[in-house]
Amino acid sequence: MNYVFISPAYPVTCMYFCEALSELGVNVLGIGEAPYDQLDDRLKSALTEYYYVSSLEDYDQVYRAVAFLIHKYGRIDWLESLNEYWLPMDASLRSDFNIAVGTRYEEIGDLVSKSGMKKIFLEAGIPTARQHIVSDLEAGEKFVDEVGYPVIVKPDIGVGANGAMKVRNREDLLSFYSDLPNEPYVMEEFLFGDICTYDAVIDSRCEPLFESMCTYAPVLDSVANDENVHFYTMPDVPEQLREFGRRTVKAFGADRRFVHFEFIHLEKDQEGIGKAGDFAMMEVNMRPAGGHDPDMMNYAQSVDVFRIYAEMVTHDRRLFPESADKYICAYAARKDGHVFAHSHEEILERYDEDLVLVEEMPPVDWPSMGRYVYMAKFKEKAEMDEYFAFVLG
Repeated sequence: MNYVFISPAYPVTCMYFCEALSELGVNVLGIGEAPYDQLDDRLKSALTEYYYVSSLEDYDQVYRAVAFLIHKYGRIDWLESLNEYWLPMDASLRSDFNIAVGTRYEEIGDLVSKSGMKKIFLEAGIPTARQHIVSDLEAGEKFVDEVGYPVIVKPDIGVGANGAMKVRNREDLLSFYSDLPNEPYVMEEFLFGDICTYDAVIDSRCEPLFESMCTYAPVLDSVANDENVHFYTMPDVPEQLREFGRRTVKAFGADRRFVHFEFIHLEKDQEGIGKAGDFAMMEVNMRPAGGHDPDMMNYAQSVDVFRIYAEMVTHDRRLFPESADKYICAYAARKDGHVFAHSHEEILERYDEDLVLVEEMPPVDWPSMGRYVYMAKFKEKAEMDEYFAFVLG
């Protein structure tokens, strides 16, 4: 099997997917803009071949790279970046080279456009916030009159929370329209609650081989208020979230993928959406969760999600059964400029047996993910809550 992996060096989790694929006998053919001599030795070992391009933004270079690999290795069975930013390019390459697995260019619109996603949510009967495609101030005011403040404005096509902002009052609204972005934006009703994700590896029948849930505080508030970061991965997925996640997979026809769907766990009743404790859809991401989230899934369920994905690619099934050894995996990260009650050394001493990772994040991640990360696993939620209080208090 020939698998073209776009940008295998970034993010770093791509390396682990490459390793798992290689271990199962896949020819992993990398295309990236990192020079070969800068690749991690583990990644080099996992790649059958690596084709360097000066810029992945230059489609002609990437096209020529794929053509070369086809000439040398034959038909390409699979092409992925597992990176949201490159999804449209992935789709174009599949269309141009007639690669059977994965989304083609003509199908990509509803996977990257938030307004396109919204139509599918509604057609599938999945609860979701009301949305307005930004046009002029008068239309925006009419939408706010309907749903009330606050509202969220964000690029219709964008990665993560980039470009998103919370509009809390009329002053914020006027400010937004006074400097309206050139790119298309959407405005959405604000849903009150934590973000809960449905993460899953999906087979060719749109059935899950693996499922997980991670819970975060609202990211926009965390960044805006310079709050320290904490979130956690549970070993089990609540029934309603599992139902909505699976229904969303089928609505989008998201077969043979690692998906990352974002929901709001409502903290209060919201008319037309649901009651406190219910889940409502935010958006879909047709790629794995970023950062350390895949590692947290592994610790929570005592599995290897990189291997599960590779087994899906090669066998369309999961080869090893679930583990009974399950935990809550907790991520706590400190930001600069805060005063803490306990030192780094005290954290290491107190939680020596529970910690599974301690590291300093790259500077680009400090605003959103914190600088100094402490990841631990626990059997009980009360233990996790005490841990968060100790590390971040």
